[in-house]
Amino acid sequence: MAKRRPGPGPAPVRALPELPENRALLAHFRERATPASGPKDHALGAWQLRTHPDNREWLASLVPGHPLEGAYGVPVLAFEGVAAAVAVGVRGLLVRLPALPEDIEPGHPVPPLTDGEWRSVPPEVPGLDGTDGEARIAELVRAALLHARDLSRNRPRHSGRQG
Repeated sequence: MAKRRPGPGPAPVRALPELPENRALLAHFRERATPASGPKDHALGAWQLRTHPDNREWLASLVPGHPLEGAYGVPVLAFEGVAAAVAVGVRGLLVRLPALPEDIEPGHPVPPLTDGEWRSVPPEVPGLDGTDGEARIAELVRAALLHARDLSRNRPRHSGRQG
């Protein structure tokens, strides 16, 4: 018989791994992290949730069935442990892409992350409303997951043999 999770609420979240591709992101959020202090805290793993709870759910809804990971209380979508999209603020989103598509204006910067490979995305796409806007943002997150896949697959692998 399968065990059930006690009570309502989101599934447990695995911590984003300490990979070279995640170093800057993890360092940024580690500096701001606060351990969860009680049952009334909104938590993500052992850490206080660093975004609005609705933003966590919104990020999860953009790629249904894809598990969320956590970076010191910040919800993350990743491919094989490489971070691709991050929920920040009330309805903010960061995506890891070489550039944003021309039809997406950058959102509020999150230095030092947006000084490098992370792009801030506004909560709404100008000219698109409702489901069209959500679909465009979801498409952008899927592109970020594909980019994270490429980063993951291009990572040097150690063969385990010593020479």
